[in-house]
Amino acid sequence: LVSLLLIGIAAWGIGFGLISSFRVVGVAIAVGIFLFLIALVGLIGAVKHHQVLLFFYMIILLLVFIVQFSVSCACLALNKEQQSQLLEVGWNNTNSARTDIERNLNCCGFRVFDPNETCSSDCFTSHHCQPCAPIIEEYSGMVLRFVGGIGLFFSFTEILGIWLTYRYRNQKDPRANPSAFL
Repeated sequence: LVSLLLIGIAAWGIGFGLISSFRVVGVAIAVGIFLFLIALVGLIGAVKHHQVLLFFYMIILLLVFIVQFSVSCACLALNKEQQSQLLEVGWNNTNSARTDIERNLNCCGFRVFDPNETCSSDCFTSHHCQPCAPIIEEYSGMVLRFVGGIGLFFSFTEILGIWLTYRYRNQKDPRANPSAFL
């Protein structure tokens, strides 16, 4: 479910022109496909009572839980100053994201508007643009809390999946020969 949601959100972002970076969309789709394949391995392992596939699924799900829980906690733990520093580093290191942000949020510059620099925003022609930092910081705070909360929710459902896989993996296949050893 999460994998299909991730792929769908990436496709929606491309379709509406919200995301133009191929790397961001490519990573989101790759992670979605990876999670879908792992879920498929778990499903096949459960249907076939295949202990090796279930063990592989359980280990991969544990690793995904660790990464997802860590990222979620980091999203929730960032304070305003750290968010601002992180956004400024991202602003200075990417040109394509900068032009997308300026165009979509109708702002120019990060902290101050400089009419001598180039800007792809509509307000640049009138030279009455506001800086992008306050707008981005407002959105980033909301997004980080949302992503952190959703990530924590799904990370705990992964723990439930690990526990159920562990319990199910040690059950005997009811279709097997009763005199056979597991």
